[in-house]
Amino acid sequence: MSKYILDSWSWREYLEGSAKGERVKEIMSDSRNEIFTHSVSIAEIVSRAERRGKDINEIWTAITNNSKALETRAEESREAGATHAEVKSSNRNFSLADAFVLAAARRLGAKVLTGDTDFKNTTETTLL
Repeated sequence: MSKYILDSWSWREYLEGSAKGERVKEIMSDSRNEIFTHSVSIAEIVSRAERRGKDINEIWTAITNNSKALETRAEESREAGATHAEVKSSNRNFSLADAFVLAAARRLGAKVLTGDTDFKNTTETTLL
């Protein structure tokens, strides 16, 4: 079994039905894979959808039906802060939200499934 954390990039592609979104769908559909979404990513996805006039209830249902939500814990916030400082020293564009996702992947022994090149130098990432 493989574990994947989908970031907001993966969900955007999946929800838009792009070619890369189809690859995300294939990975999600494989019953051997365990799929997660971090709560910080959910906030990013909902914010973007709301700003674009999309149905956030439909998006919420897609996320919660296809992945397990990861809640933010105090210990994880510490890990995310340290991860953010570590990666941002060599990648100025690496966001704090990305750090939460990466810290969770490290904790779970999962891969971040993304096309976001800000993750390109991390071993915990599967770039699409």
